[in-house]
Amino acid sequence: MLNMNQKLMKREEEGKIIKVGVVGAGQMGRGMVTQMVLMKGITPAIVSDIKIENAVHAFKYAGVPDEQIVQAKTLAEANAAMEAGKYVACDNASFISEANLVECAIDATGVPDVGAKVATDALRNKKHVVMLNVETDVVIGPYLRNLAEKEGVIYTGSAGDEPGAVMELYCFATAMGLQVEVMGKGKNNKIDYECNPDTVLEEATRRKMSPKMLCAFKDGTKTMVEMTAMSNYTGLIPDIIGGHGPKTAPGTEGVKELNQIFKLKKDGGILEKHGVVEYVNGIAPGVFVTCSTPNEEIAYQLSYHSMGPGPLWTLYRPYHLCNLETPLTVAKAVIDGEVTCVAKDGLVSECITRAKIDLKAGQTIDGIGGFTTHGSIATAEESNAKGYVPFGLVTNKAVMKKDVKKGELITYDMIDLDKETLIYKLRKEQDAMYGRNVL
Repeated sequence: MLNMNQKLMKREEEGKIIKVGVVGAGQMGRGMVTQMVLMKGITPAIVSDIKIENAVHAFKYAGVPDEQIVQAKTLAEANAAMEAGKYVACDNASFISEANLVECAIDATGVPDVGAKVATDALRNKKHVVMLNVETDVVIGPYLRNLAEKEGVIYTGSAGDEPGAVMELYCFATAMGLQVEVMGKGKNNKIDYECNPDTVLEEATRRKMSPKMLCAFKDGTKTMVEMTAMSNYTGLIPDIIGGHGPKTAPGTEGVKELNQIFKLKKDGGILEKHGVVEYVNGIAPGVFVTCSTPNEEIAYQLSYHSMGPGPLWTLYRPYHLCNLETPLTVAKAVIDGEVTCVAKDGLVSECITRAKIDLKAGQTIDGIGGFTTHGSIATAEESNAKGYVPFGLVTNKAVMKKDVKKGELITYDMIDLDKETLIYKLRKEQDAMYGRNVL
């Protein structure tokens, strides 16, 4: 994002303010809207949430006075308000894709099927899309990328979210000619596969979070989704299903341990192979890439610069500001016409579905952040071969066809998915594009 501050200031001075539409004004959307109000050259022109008061409050957190906020009931009202320089709050997400002045749409809902609709509607209306909803991206990212190219606009993941943050390190390292052997993120709490929205309710309330969102963090699903996105952006793959998740000391001391931990097993490390995505308990909230070089002079130089003796060296970013950085991806798309991170031409890995409890035939289950299932990661090749169910396709209308034990990976023959969701239909189209006929 070098010089983006100057580019945004220039847009401000020229009166070419980037007008953004945001869907979802929960914790992620609220912080993002507040941040954009405070920035130069960009503004959250319209915000949608199923509870319109959430959209209104998002503006108020940023200090926007009441007389500058318009609650629009129709698209015409929304357009008129934006043309008058007002901030628009609404409860109709379609306004984001249809509004005249919106240049870029952001989905911050975290709901896979909602993200599918927001993205496709916006792209077909020739608007750039920044997908903070990684849960959608890991299911139909290649489809959305192809649609964006067809419509002549940008589809991209977001800076700040861990996959976007670590892409900065990956691009930096590979641009210098280093070989990225491991790419990953820290996790700031031990995975609790048995947690559910009820067990985390007190903590979620205290932290002003959705219980389902907190549950998805604690049961490991978010980590698996993020690792899947990293894999799809780079071609790196998980070493094993679910990853190893080694434990280290906190902070920079833990980072130093990664050079040893991520050696191959034959050299005293934990990995069967290099070229992988991983997560680490202990170095949160940062992201990292662990690199190698075949050149003796560069190895000497890295050691000289206090990076360690090798043969592995770790680059570490000790923070990721998630939603607060998202506006920078919008600016990169609108001003530079560039993506921050986007899936390759086809999925490399899948976020797959694992039973959180014993499940019975005929039982209706739920998805992300729920009571019955959580996510894991596998290569797309293995997932395709064994018929693992992408976690983003599981909704509260999915019904088990067979008994499944706690901890088992769920395959298509075990479950009746809701085939009426948009994301299911788009995933079916995507699979056909790449010669898969599983659904």
